[in-house]
Amino acid sequence: MNQQDPTERLRTGFFVEFPDKGVAVVIGGSGGIGKVVCERLAQCGCDVALTYRNSKKPAADVAAAVQGLGRRADMQKLDLTVPAKVENYYGDVTARFGRIHTLVVATGADIRMDYLYNVGVNEWRETILNDLVGFFNAVKLVLPHLRAGGGGSIVALSSAAMVRHSPMDILSTGPKGGIDAIVRAVSREEGRYGIRANSVGLGVIDTGLMDRVWAHLPAKAAEVMRSGAPLRRIGKADEAADAIVFLASSRAGFTTGQRLVVDGGFSS
Repeated sequence: MNQQDPTERLRTGFFVEFPDKGVAVVIGGSGGIGKVVCERLAQCGCDVALTYRNSKKPAADVAAAVQGLGRRADMQKLDLTVPAKVENYYGDVTARFGRIHTLVVATGADIRMDYLYNVGVNEWRETILNDLVGFFNAVKLVLPHLRAGGGGSIVALSSAAMVRHSPMDILSTGPKGGIDAIVRAVSREEGRYGIRANSVGLGVIDTGLMDRVWAHLPAKAAEVMRSGAPLRRIGKADEAADAIVFLASSRAGFTTGQRLVVDGGFSS
């Protein structure tokens, strides 16, 4: 297993392990949370292959950060809604790195917050396509590579509002319900091949999609979101990333089919 030296463990606070050979793939690695996940994986000794959809410059910066931590990095543009592109991508990454041992899907549809009553039919369809269908393609098409490599781990980003619904959040929770169902299906059906699947249910985090959500919220609603959790603050990107990397690592080797909620107690 790929283990950190004692000095690195003290510096990062991480006591996790990953396979010595192969690569961790981070879909959406150019985003706010995806960026920190890539850096954490590199700190844990992983080579990282990250994808982006539109943000090439941020993706290049993340790849450079991974390399600065002494690990190999690969950066490619990828549209998850096109299965052939996803299949070709995994084949290319496997050829470069030998195997895929981890898949983190850190993407989300570019959504706004509104009541279900105001959500358009086409808006709903596009959200499901980009978020849920894209996730299905990412997971379905990586499974042959994980099986061939002797197993691996999948971690998805979900929502804390799956436990306690937040008004105006249906464009997030709708597809996330399907994503969590896929996670459970993989955990039940692929465990025999050494494949684990889990999700992290995020509350309000100070980066990524929330940066766009704040701009569309009335001031009062934004304040309620910031102070609505028992901890009376919003979460940090590194707190989300730490949970994701833990579930991906061998330290969670007997954990599968679970959703770890990181929301400051909002859904408790």
